[in-house]
Amino acid sequence: MRLIRAVALGLWGLAGLAACGAQSPQTPSRWAQPAADLSGQIADILGPGQAQLTIRNLSSIQTIELPAIRNLLEQDLKVHGVLVSGAESANAILVTLSENARERLWVAEVVEGSGAHVAMVHVDASTPAVAVADTRVVLRRERIGGLLNRIGGVVRDNPILAAVEINGHFVVMYADRISIFSAVSGTWTESNTFVMEKRLSRDPRGVLLANPDGGSFSAYAPGAECAGSYSLPLSGSTSDSGWNVRCHASDDPWPVYQSGDASRAPSLKAFYNPARDFFTGVVIPSIGVDLPAFYTAAMIPRAAGGAALLVAGIDGKVSLVENGVMRPIAGTRDWGSDFAMMRSGCGAGTQIIATSSGQATIDSIRAFEIPALDVVPASGPLAMAGTVTALWTAQDGKSVLLAVRNPTGEFEVDRVTALCN
Repeated sequence: MRLIRAVALGLWGLAGLAACGAQSPQTPSRWAQPAADLSGQIADILGPGQAQLTIRNLSSIQTIELPAIRNLLEQDLKVHGVLVSGAESANAILVTLSENARERLWVAEVVEGSGAHVAMVHVDASTPAVAVADTRVVLRRERIGGLLNRIGGVVRDNPILAAVEINGHFVVMYADRISIFSAVSGTWTESNTFVMEKRLSRDPRGVLLANPDGGSFSAYAPGAECAGSYSLPLSGSTSDSGWNVRCHASDDPWPVYQSGDASRAPSLKAFYNPARDFFTGVVIPSIGVDLPAFYTAAMIPRAAGGAALLVAGIDGKVSLVENGVMRPIAGTRDWGSDFAMMRSGCGAGTQIIATSSGQATIDSIRAFEIPALDVVPASGPLAMAGTVTALWTAQDGKSVLLAVRNPTGEFEVDRVTALCN
């Protein structure tokens, strides 16, 4: 089940990459010879000059080893007079790391002007790739008691789509209603319910955002938009009668922004197709590139300043849009369709929390960082209590909230935080 997830991410610099390489001293020597051989062939094709370099990993080589392999290729190419540049160039090098049951093969597609050539080297596969454990972040899960899809003790077939904490209350969005939960005797208890018109959908989703004023929220569902606000109840009242939620029919675009910074209003919105349960690719304002249909998109900060757009397409590919150019992100083959940002303060400071792929009974999540156009694991996988159906950044930005369907069919809300290691 795919639900909207909007996230933000910080990237680490060269010092972070050097630290990763230091954890695996064997890595440079293991890949030095094939990198040198392939670089020589590429240089014979291109001759001296500049080129863009992209690495795609379709092998069992660990993602954390890719920066070291890239560094080796860049150094060897430089020796032959080929400078790897991030600027737009007519020359491009796409290196694919692949393997089968018998051998490991590195293939370089070299584009020079309007022509294309292929170079390849066989890599010794007798020794498996080194598995380097990165413990930059340790994820911890906490169940938020009481936020369940049940009324009067009866489990409802109605998934939790999103939740947000406002003024000491939890606002929870379901497919047919928005409920207000208040803390009672150490647990969260449903105190108010506001019905929305239920719309049929095979994969319901929604967006729930706290507004910059800190006392109201906006909610988006297929064909509907809601606004909620809270004012202090009358003196002596024990109810939450101060809540007011109004919904109306709407086909307006949904915000693509959940950074955990409640002081910022969404800066990008996307049109949602309720019949197909994904976003069409049309966004407001324009970002200078035609997006494919997608399940998830997020504005993420860049280390050098500014922001880029992280997009999870319906074809399973994750891309980064920056300065009007869309490029693929490597290392996301095992990602599910849900991810969210967490400002942990560990490692690069900000991580992507992504679900695992597949439809297993017990799901898992993991923290990642993006040093360039590759994702690198920043934590080990954390097993959940069931299947993650949605996750989003909490209002404080330092944790993520998840909707989890446990093996009994109940939906619950969990909070995930990070410890630096």
